[in-house]
Amino acid sequence: MFIFLLRPAFVESMMSRSFIALAMFLLTLAAYADPPENYPFLSYDKAMAEAAETKRPVFVYFGRYGCVYCDKTNKEAFSDPVVRERFIEHYVLTYVDSESGKRLRLPSGERITERELGTRYNAFVTPIFTFIDANGTEMLRLIGVQSKETLLKADEQVQQASSAEKG
Repeated sequence: MFIFLLRPAFVESMMSRSFIALAMFLLTLAAYADPPENYPFLSYDKAMAEAAETKRPVFVYFGRYGCVYCDKTNKEAFSDPVVRERFIEHYVLTYVDSESGKRLRLPSGERITERELGTRYNAFVTPIFTFIDANGTEMLRLIGVQSKETLLKADEQVQQASSAEKG
């Protein structure tokens, strides 16, 4: 039988390291950013199919795990009932995790991951909000934290551009 005696300084050091590791883990959980609640986000491939059918523009939200700026925009802008109403009415909504390996199919039939889609749309930082037409052509792009006022102004610009294309 062996008896180990640990020095108090060693034990204190190990406890301190464990506490720091636990604190860092908990901070990453708090920073997790899902798409905004109560929005009918579809997968990218389903959103593009619906846009082709309905002729509505697509709102692509590029986010990622741990994006505090995504979380800030979700809480400060997407929680606004007017933003929610307009975006649900005017767009087919899709959320793309720009770091995900989840596979999707492009309208061309090509299979890629959400991460590859993010690369194609130059979504190297998050959040990025891209408005595209049913063909995938970019209409407007917003980078970083957005206010409800900015989102509503972007909606007006995209709606005007869509009306001009149809008219």
